[in-house]
Parts: sequence; structure tokens; C-alpha cells
Amino acid sequence: MTSPASTNPRPVASTWRPLALATALLLAASGAHAQFKVIGADGKVTYTDREPSQAEGRVTALGARAPAQAVEPDLPFELRQAAQKYPVTLYTTTGACEPCVQARQFLKQRGVPFGERQAVSNEDIDALEKISGGREAPTLTVGTQVLRGFASDSWSQYLDAAGYPRESRLPSTYQYRSATPILERRDPAVARSGDAAPAPAPFNRPAPATSPGPSGGIRF
Repeated sequence: MTSPASTNPRPVASTWRPLALATALLLAASGAHAQFKVIGADGKVTYTDREPSQAEGRVTALGARAPAQAVEPDLPFELRQAAQKYPVTLYTTTGACEPCVQARQFLKQRGVPFGERQAVSNEDIDALEKISGGREAPTLTVGTQVLRGFASDSWSQYLDAAGYPRESRLPSTYQYRSATPILERRDPAVARSGDAAPAPAPFNRPAPATSPGPSGGIRF
């Protein structure tokens, strides 16, 4: 006799992946720690997960561990909940970056409220590597989950797991904020001292065969 279990198998494979993504997001959120960049009085730069005091030097919070932007109070409840628990930040670069444009359009079309941070200097590029473990652009963070290189299918899966609606529910009056550098710019008084910031490092498109992340991006 054929058992009911053999005639009606449960779709284990179809449900495992979303559950695994949701679990990964929850684990990342529970283990998240703020990251900071500290420039000491002697000019030495250090990065730390411990919140430093101002006496240790000039402190800058890195973007991935802080909310991408303030959550608007008039967002629909489901969208507001997702944005509060798993804020989304898009890391891009200035100049010609077609994958960055595609990533930005993808998020806006889906109606994801996100903050955009750009790598415009060597310091920004170093900070991106500290945040994401790589130098690819675009890079997306959903909460503390890092996704390097634009891949719409993978990004959609993580956004689904984080609770973002699949279709835009943003109010018609919602406006995205302008992109800002990954790190705060230095004080004007410091810039005038002649200690100018170095020019951004050149970047090249990674070879598809050796790229560690999804295809469609640039590497600094």
C-alpha cells in the first residue's frame, strides 16, 4: 500500500530558501555592532566595533551599521516595519557605473526606501571594504546582510525575506534623498591646512571568471 506521504510529498525545497534567508537576516541583526573610524591626534586611523569617546580622536560612524535614513512616519505599516528592522543602504560610485544605475532603478521601482552612499575618495573606498569585505560597486546592505554586485534575483530574495513588499507602496509624495559620501568630509579647517585628501583610486571591471560575487559591478 502506498502511504499518503509518498503520494503527496511536501515541497521542502521550495520553502527552505526563503526560511534560510530570513534566518540569515535575523542572525545578522542580532549580532550587529556599530563600526567606527577614529582619527587620533597623531593622525593615525583606526577602525573599531566599540563606540569610542571623543577624547580618542575624531570619530566617524560607518554607514552600514546605521539606518540608511530616517524612517518616514507616513509609510505604510508593513513597509515601515521592514525599514526599521532591516534598513537598506546602496553603495555606489561616481562616474560611469551602469550597474549602479540599474541597482538604483531596481530599488526605486520596487519602492524600497533606501539611503545611497557613494565612494568618492580613497577613504570612502577603504571604508566600503571595512563595511562589506570587498570593493565592489554596487553593494547593497539589508540590515547587516551584505550583497556585493548587482543581481536582481538575489537582491529580491533578501528583500522578500526582510519583509519588503514586492510592489511599491510608497506614498506618491515620497522623495528619495540625495547620495552622500560613505564617510563625512573632513573639517574645512583641516582641508585648508594643505593636507588634501588623495584622489580616488582607479577601478576596473572585474573579469567574470574571477569575480567572487555576482556579475554586474565594478571593483575599485
